[in-house]
Order: sequence, then structure tokens, then C-alpha cells
Amino acid sequence: MNGTEAARAAGRVYIDKQSPKAYHALSATAEAVRTVAAEAGLDRVLVELVNLRVSQINGCAFCLDVHTRAALRVGETTQRLGVLAAWRDTEVFDARERAALGLAEATTAPADAALQEDAYASARATLSDEEISAVIWVALTMNAFNRVSIMSKHPVRAAPRH
Repeated sequence: MNGTEAARAAGRVYIDKQSPKAYHALSATAEAVRTVAAEAGLDRVLVELVNLRVSQINGCAFCLDVHTRAALRVGETTQRLGVLAAWRDTEVFDARERAALGLAEATTAPADAALQEDAYASARATLSDEEISAVIWVALTMNAFNRVSIMSKHPVRAAPRH
């Protein structure tokens, strides 16, 4: 059974396949956001940390799988990936990463006004305007992709064991 057949069997529509023009527009936005992030000086490791933290909050297994592999490819460590969900309780993330992670969380849960204000204040103290904008755009885009995968129930298949 292929992915589309599995989605149908689960009563779901793969909205990326059903509406490819909309999905391609979202993909083009993601490409523009990657460029903005790079121009703002955000390295790929930090971008992947933001993608992963947003996906953890949203519970998107598909995006967690994709971005864990991407983070490892760009040099992230298994230790930092393993403690990412509890980043505030560790010393393994620097001030810039902590500011970006807090801002990503506030972007993902904007209804929490206190969290949003604290995160933004921390970001203002640590990140440039360009970095703040880039982190927010990365988080917004990841939130959109999370919803595509969650609502479509994109499968996560087991990787071969080494």
C-alpha cells in the first residue's frame, strides 16, 4: 500500500497531493524563508533546532523525523537533540539559541501572552532585527508544514537499523 492509499484507508486526504498548487506555494515560501534565515546569519543547525522545537510542540511525527535527520546531517549532536524538549533545563544551548527557541515557542503558541512577551524581550536582548524576523518566519513556516503533515497523517516509516 503506498502513502496515498494508506491515507485514504485512514480516512485522510494528503492535502499536499490533492492541492499541489497550494503546496508548491508553501514550498516556495519555505525556500524564501531559508534564504532570509541565511541572509540574517542563522546557520542551518539553528534553523533545524527551531524546526524541531516547533514540531515537538505540535506533535508532528513526520516533521520530527525529517528534521532530526536534517539536523544530524548539518552537524547537530545527538545529545542536544535528545534534550531539546527540555532546553531551558540544560546548559548545552547558547544565549542566541535559547532566544531563538523561546521565540519559536512563542510563535507556535501565540495565545500565551506572558510567554510571548518574555520570549520577545529575550530575543530583543540577544538577536538582531533580521534574526528575530528570520526565526519567526522559520517557526511560522514549520507550523504550516506541521499542519499539512498532521492533517494528512503522513506516515513515518522505520529506518534501517545500523
